[in-house]
Amino acid sequence: MRRLIFPVIAAAALAACLPGGRDLPPTLATLTPSTPAPASIDRLGDAENAVTVEMPIVPQALQADRIPVHVGPTAIAYVTDAIWIDRPAPLFRQLVSETIARRTRRVVLEPAQGVAQAGLRVTGTLHHFGYHADTREAVVVYDAAIRRNGVVESRRFEARGPADGTAATVPTALNAAANEVAVQVADWIGG
Repeated sequence: MRRLIFPVIAAAALAACLPGGRDLPPTLATLTPSTPAPASIDRLGDAENAVTVEMPIVPQALQADRIPVHVGPTAIAYVTDAIWIDRPAPLFRQLVSETIARRTRRVVLEPAQGVAQAGLRVTGTLHHFGYHADTREAVVVYDAAIRRNGVVESRRFEARGPADGTAATVPTALNAAANEVAVQVADWIGG
């Protein structure tokens, strides 16, 4: 009996968390790292070489849990039957942090830890993180900045992937494009 009740309560609680108490869509999307995880991520390093990825700045269209569809130069719709499990900014920040941890030898900290204030801080703006109907592509565009050796560096990272505008293809294409950008950022940081 308890096995039947818990899933029903959990689903009801999750549905209640959605804005307006709306029903769960058929697709709840998230980002998952494509970079293989090492057997262990045990790191030791000085504070100067630690990395913290800050929450990216995002435009209004990305301040929701829905997946934007750019229709022409001025209109935005949303992918039907799909939402993110969280807003794009925290999902993307976590993916970049995890990819840096997996691809480099650096200590990677969460912003709330505040352990290494003098370390490398990755800041940036996530300009695009959605589907472009005119090109039929999922597009991720991220401008990142770091201060290294007393010099500020910035770089634009971009990745695209084919999709058909549906909940079946857009989240997968965005995950692949976001991973491509995260790998580019990790390689740029190095270490």
